[in-house]
Amino acid sequence: MSYDDLLNCRCALPFDILGVRDMGENKGKQITCWFPSATRVKLLDWLTAEPLGTMKKVDPNGVFQIKLSQKTVDGLVEKLFYRFEVTYQDGTWEKLDPYQFSDVAFKDFEHDAATLYRNQGAHKTTYEIHGREVHGTRFAVYAPSARAVSVVGDFNHWDGRTHPMGACHDGIWRLFIPDVGDGAGYKFEVKSPQGDVLPHKIDPFAATIDQFPSFASRVYDHSRYTWNDSAWQQRQDIEHLEAPLNIYEIHLGSWKFKDGKPLSYLELIDELIPYIKDMGYTHIELMPVSEFPFDGSWGYQPVGMYAPTSRFGSPDDFKAFVDACHQAEIGIIVDWVPAHFPTDGHGLANFDGTPLYEYPDPRKGWHKDWNSLIYDYGREHVCQYLISNAIYWFSEFHIDGIRVDAVASMLYLDYARNDGEWVANAFGGNHNLEAIDFIKRLNETIYLNFPKAMTIAEESTAFAGVSKPTYTGGLGFGFKWNMGWMNDNLRYMQKDHIYRKYHHNELTFSMVYAFDEHFVLPLSHDEVVHGKRSLLDKMPGDPWQKFANLRAFMGYMYAHPGKILNFMGSEFAQGHEWNYRVSLDWHLLDVDWHAGHKKMIRDLNHLYLQEPSLYEQDYSGAGFTWLAADDYENSVVSFVRFAKDRSDHLVVLVNLTPVPREHYQIGVPEDDYYQVILNTDSTYYSGSNYEVGELFATESKPLHGQQQSLTINIPPLATIILKPRNKLPAESQLKPPAKKKAKSATKKTSTKKSKLKK
Repeated sequence: MSYDDLLNCRCALPFDILGVRDMGENKGKQITCWFPSATRVKLLDWLTAEPLGTMKKVDPNGVFQIKLSQKTVDGLVEKLFYRFEVTYQDGTWEKLDPYQFSDVAFKDFEHDAATLYRNQGAHKTTYEIHGREVHGTRFAVYAPSARAVSVVGDFNHWDGRTHPMGACHDGIWRLFIPDVGDGAGYKFEVKSPQGDVLPHKIDPFAATIDQFPSFASRVYDHSRYTWNDSAWQQRQDIEHLEAPLNIYEIHLGSWKFKDGKPLSYLELIDELIPYIKDMGYTHIELMPVSEFPFDGSWGYQPVGMYAPTSRFGSPDDFKAFVDACHQAEIGIIVDWVPAHFPTDGHGLANFDGTPLYEYPDPRKGWHKDWNSLIYDYGREHVCQYLISNAIYWFSEFHIDGIRVDAVASMLYLDYARNDGEWVANAFGGNHNLEAIDFIKRLNETIYLNFPKAMTIAEESTAFAGVSKPTYTGGLGFGFKWNMGWMNDNLRYMQKDHIYRKYHHNELTFSMVYAFDEHFVLPLSHDEVVHGKRSLLDKMPGDPWQKFANLRAFMGYMYAHPGKILNFMGSEFAQGHEWNYRVSLDWHLLDVDWHAGHKKMIRDLNHLYLQEPSLYEQDYSGAGFTWLAADDYENSVVSFVRFAKDRSDHLVVLVNLTPVPREHYQIGVPEDDYYQVILNTDSTYYSGSNYEVGELFATESKPLHGQQQSLTINIPPLATIILKPRNKLPAESQLKPPAKKKAKSATKKTSTKKSKLKK
């Protein structure tokens, strides 16, 4: 027998060479092993440790062999199991032979595409032999074009000669290695079809991966963590479209520092969760936590899709963080990146010496804007890999939703490409039909397995039906980011006040299409980087006007139909652009303007939670009515938000000039007194405290399509929200929760005693 392939690390069928072989009927057994650099190998009975003989070195490079007579074999237990006593120059060790466990190596645990992660990757496995257990790890990796694949790791000195994996007709290489347990570091050494050794590859399904420089995958057992969030998981009354959804987007590496370093997952339990609960957010959205090599990518260039980044702790620590959030009734959404991946040698790029995960044609497979590779959605193993990954995050980490990054780049073959740089689809169009089919399948699989989940698309074009069901021809997402609203409104808000009346349509145009999709209104990290300036710094005018503008704008945002998303730092009006290298400027809360802005956001959040008008009919025209959409001369908009019970409603007025609008008349739906429940100009928020009053009586004078009307002063650069008195809750519920008694923001609208306005 030739051992050339074994010795040259290109053996695809090691089980045909190593392990136990019959020498013929009644001729006994032959055992072959491969220990490079070993000086001697003894064979021991596995159960009794009785020596069965010293093995002969049949090749000077480390192949050892022994032949056992049939009589010797018959004298052993029911089936021959054995271990080796291996001697090197620096010592002697006992080792179990992986190649006597072919039935373990080639046994598949799962066949469902949605749970592919349970079959591939590294899984702790227990094998029982005659009542005694053998513990180890089963490795499986898909590399159909590879000439050979080996497992390298802490347990074999990262020597690619030692543990060649067995190939199979399905393209998956497998090996069970005894005595390799939780925490063991490993990678795969892959030889290309031409026999070239590729850079050591991480496990595409690894649950945890080391940081630079090793980038080693590590064996991890998901079953060891005990969850305590059953009450959250078992909620049956969730209808996200009609529920409040107020998201705090966070970059874990720069939210807050301790001792010069970002907080860990466990430290975030004590710091972030109480903050989120106090501020009144319903969900935290984590910028990508799938493992990534380069901090400057913010996580949007992932290499370890199945591994929560080890920057902040272990998978157990991440689970504990999610668990604690759920126990505090806070949901977790993670940014998920199935659009592209980086070219790092240890990742998916050229994984088996061929473009296994990426499109081979760079006109489809190379994203020049991000210098990254694009997944080949026409390949079944790619679709299964990504769909299984989404299911994995829901199943193993109990997340509540995914926000899918860069959907537009997936939908269009000509995205960020010039003429001649892209390939048309089979019908001559620019839609990536394979990606569209993948997205539909992804959403169908998620909602089939997790009906209460959320999928949110970051999609920046007018592609139809992004958040419509697949059975109606839609993509099947639960929600879509409203990038049009964000761009139009921020462009408007950056205009000097004197010019705003000429751009009034930018403020109101979003209502033309507001109910076409299930929109989330996003003020995300993308709006405060790369020279775009912070939200505060975008605002025109002197410092007072900047803060007043931002307060008014945020009030308008919360009153506008659609769910809410704000990036960290915006709640206290971060002064400079976001920098992923440093903590937020928490010291700004010592400044009244910043502290006042935080109070206002906190009150807006809690008001949002308390008022069904602000969320129950976000996606129905019945939930919104313009009062005055066309008052461009005054740069004022006014409208009504309705709950399902239309008698429960809010009247919203927004003045986006520094000029107060006195005795402003608006139509209202009810013959009742209306009370101011939020005024962004309140001195409580460091506003001007322009006199408004608190309670306003209506008169039977039709206006703005309503049978009743009232007159009110609108402060400069302010949003005012009013509610009919007969629908007001107890006064204590209108006040923001606080650790100590605080005066209601609504009672700070005037320094004078309020009078009944007629």
